[in-house]
Amino acid sequence: MKLPSEAQLLRIFIGESDKYHGRPLYEKIVEEARSRGLAGATVLRGTIGFGASSRIHTAKVLQLSEDLPMIIEIVDAPDRIAAFLPDLDNMITEGLITLEKVSVIAYRHDAKA
Repeated sequence: MKLPSEAQLLRIFIGESDKYHGRPLYEKIVEEARSRGLAGATVLRGTIGFGASSRIHTAKVLQLSEDLPMIIEIVDAPDRIAAFLPDLDNMITEGLITLEKVSVIAYRHDAKA
């Protein structure tokens, strides 16, 4: 797959404990992105953060949270990202979704790997 040099970065901020049909929401988002043929997705776990509720979520030992911030990043062509947004709207009840223009420098796959 070749990405255009001008693409979009879709960034989704949710909680680790968020679920969709009984499964972790971040897993379902990645699986749906893959099934739609999007270029790729990465899930990052935050160590501390807060959102609209202003409740601090942290990984500190004495304040161990079971709802750490999760960020899903997906880069693809604008039309492919736009087609994915209605699915996200159906899956996400709490969180933040952002979209920004990015310049793709390289997107490679080693066929031998």
